[in-house]
Amino acid sequence: MENTVKTKKKYPFGFYVCALSFTLERMAFYSSKWLIAVFIVASVASGGLGLDATEGAKMSANLVAFTYLTPILGGYIADRWISPRLCVVLGAILMGLGYVCGWQAATQGSPALVWGMIALVSVGTGFFKGNISAINGKLFDDPDQLDSAFSVQYSFVNIGSFIGTTIVAFIAAAYGYGFTFLACAGLLFLDALWLMFGGNAAWGDVGKKPFKAGEAKETSAKKEDNAPLTILEKKRVGAIVLVTIFSIIFWVVWYLTYMPVLYHWGPDFDTANRANWMIGNFAVPSAWFDSLNAFMCIALGPVLAAYWTKRANSPKGDLSMFKKTALGMILLGLAFVVMVVAELVRGDGQANLMWIVMVGVLMSVGEMVFSPLGNSFISKFSPTKVLGLMMGVWPFAIFIAGKSYGYLYEFLAGYSFAPAYGVVAAIVIACGVVLWSMDKKLSTLVEDEDEDEALNA
Repeated sequence: MENTVKTKKKYPFGFYVCALSFTLERMAFYSSKWLIAVFIVASVASGGLGLDATEGAKMSANLVAFTYLTPILGGYIADRWISPRLCVVLGAILMGLGYVCGWQAATQGSPALVWGMIALVSVGTGFFKGNISAINGKLFDDPDQLDSAFSVQYSFVNIGSFIGTTIVAFIAAAYGYGFTFLACAGLLFLDALWLMFGGNAAWGDVGKKPFKAGEAKETSAKKEDNAPLTILEKKRVGAIVLVTIFSIIFWVVWYLTYMPVLYHWGPDFDTANRANWMIGNFAVPSAWFDSLNAFMCIALGPVLAAYWTKRANSPKGDLSMFKKTALGMILLGLAFVVMVVAELVRGDGQANLMWIVMVGVLMSVGEMVFSPLGNSFISKFSPTKVLGLMMGVWPFAIFIAGKSYGYLYEFLAGYSFAPAYGVVAAIVIACGVVLWSMDKKLSTLVEDEDEDEALNA
C-alpha cells in the first residue's frame, strides 16, 4: 500500500518546466542533426555547400560527438563555480547562437560557419543537458519517484524529436536551409526565456548555487575515498569498462545506420533512384527516418517496460543487464542484415520503402533494449569513490562512437555496399552472441556478495 500511495504523488511543477525545456531543445537538435547532414551535401544551386557525402557524414558526426563530451565539463562547472540555473540559460542561448551560425552558413555558403555552429551547439549542450536533469532530480523529495519521472522526461525528449524531424523537411523545402536553421535558433531563444521565467517561478531554491556549495566533507569520508579498491570493486570496474567497450561498438554502428539511409537510398541524394520513397503521390521525407525512431521510443517504451516487469515477476525472472545488452546488439545487427537483403533484392531496380522501415524498427527496438544499461548500471555497481569517473566513462564512450561513425562510413564507401555492410552486420551480431555467452561470468563480477565468496567465484 505504501508504494501505491507513493506512485500517486504528483510531480512538482518545476519538473514540467524542465521536461518542456528538453522538448524545445531536442526539437531543434534533432532537426539540425538531419538538416546539417543534408545541407552540407546538397548542391550549391539548391542552397547547400555541395560537399562530398563522406565529408557530410564526418562533419555531422561532430555535432553528435561533442554534445556527449561537453556535458562532463558543464557538470563540473555547475558543481563548483556557476549557478546551475545560469548554466542552463547560458547553454540555451549558446545553442541558439550556434543555429544562427547555421543560418549564416547557408546564407553565405560558408563551411567555417558550420564549424562555428558545431562548436557553439556543443558548448551550449554541455552547459544545458546534464544540469537541467540534475535540477530536475533535486526537485523530488521522494527518490522512489525518480525512475518514473525520468522515464516521463525521456518521453518529452522523444516528443520533441518526433515533432522536429516530422516538420523540418517541409520547412526546409518551403523556405530553404537558412530559414530552417533560424527556426531552430528561435526555439532555443524561446527555451532560454522559458527557463528564466518558468524556472524562477517553479524551482524554489534548487539550482541557485553550485551543487557542491556548502557541502561538508568529513574526515572519515576522505579516508574512505583514499582507501584502495577492494577485489570486488575492481571486478565491478572491470565489468563496467568491458561493457563500455561493447557500447562503443553498438553506438558507432547505430549512428552509422543513418548514413546509408540518407546518402545511399535517400531521396535527397540518391541519383540512381535505389529506393522508392513514394506512397501514392506523396514523397516521404528522409527526415522521417528520424521520426520513426522517436515514434518507436514513444509508442513501444511502455510496452517494453510492461514486458520486462512481467518477465521479472515470472518464474524465469528478468533478463540480466548483460543479456539485454547482447540482445540489443543482435537486433541492431539484424537491421544491417535487412539493409544487405534490400540491396540484393532490388538488383538494378528500387528497394521498397518497407525495407527502410524495417531497418528503422529493428535499430529502434535494439536501442530500447540496449539503453537500460547505461548510467543506471554504472550507478548501481560502480564503487562510490570512483562514481564520478565511471559516470564520465559512458558519455565519453558515445563521444568516441560519434567521432568514429563518419570515418567508418567513409571507409565502407570504398567497397561494394552489400559485402561491406554484411561484414558490419556479422561483427555486431557476433559481439552480441559473445556478450550473451559471457553473461554468467560478468554477473559473477558484479553480484552483491561477500568478498571472500567473490574470490572463490
